[in-house]
Amino acid sequence: MILRGIDLSIKQGELVAIMGGSGSGKTTLLRLIGGLVKPTTGTVRVFDQDISPLDTAGLYAVRKRMGMLFQFGALFTDLSVAENVAYPLREHTKLTERQIRDLVLLKLHAVGLRGAAELMPSQISGGMARRVALARAVALDPELILYDEPFAGLDPISLGITAQLIRNLNDALGATSIIVSHDVTETFLIADRIVLVADGQIAAHGTPAELRASTDPRVTQFINGEPDGPVKFHMPAPRTLEQDFLGA
Repeated sequence: MILRGIDLSIKQGELVAIMGGSGSGKTTLLRLIGGLVKPTTGTVRVFDQDISPLDTAGLYAVRKRMGMLFQFGALFTDLSVAENVAYPLREHTKLTERQIRDLVLLKLHAVGLRGAAELMPSQISGGMARRVALARAVALDPELILYDEPFAGLDPISLGITAQLIRNLNDALGATSIIVSHDVTETFLIADRIVLVADGQIAAHGTPAELRASTDPRVTQFINGEPDGPVKFHMPAPRTLEQDFLGA
């Protein structure tokens, strides 16, 4: 069992970060919200609708109201920067080519990359690619934006820029944002609320200030990156494995 006893509500307009150690269930929670996996028990309500029983058409209708920033961007390598951002507009709207072009340039301008519109993904840096992916994620002005490790692999400058873009776009669109991240410093600067997941459950939640003031060992170990605490570095091995390895 990956997650159990999760009880979480996220309000419109909030920017909520889901944090925790590797394997704690963060991305699974994101996949549940996006309808990529179904819960074995309980319900997942998005836009006040239980998405678990929806068929493919129903899920697609809900997802049109969402934006998704995949880890490392996931740009289409054979499409230009502009065509990557235009893709959801072509798929889900009946806008004219002129309208699509204007919207694409507007979204690229919002992430500071209007000048890169005609470049290919192979011609831009990793940080720029993440910003293009962000422009694509908000192309349809989604009500809910999901971010899977948006800061992974970024240099300090790109990381800071991306973090502020996420905060600014959330506020400008009046959207709700859910971020899965390990980056304590940047995430705590932009999030309204932090949800810390450990052992498949919500270990703590609150504002960044409340979590920094927490004395819970699970919280302090994660925030401060302490080697000793409830989360062990070494995974216990079965006795039989040790016996086979040592020849005992």
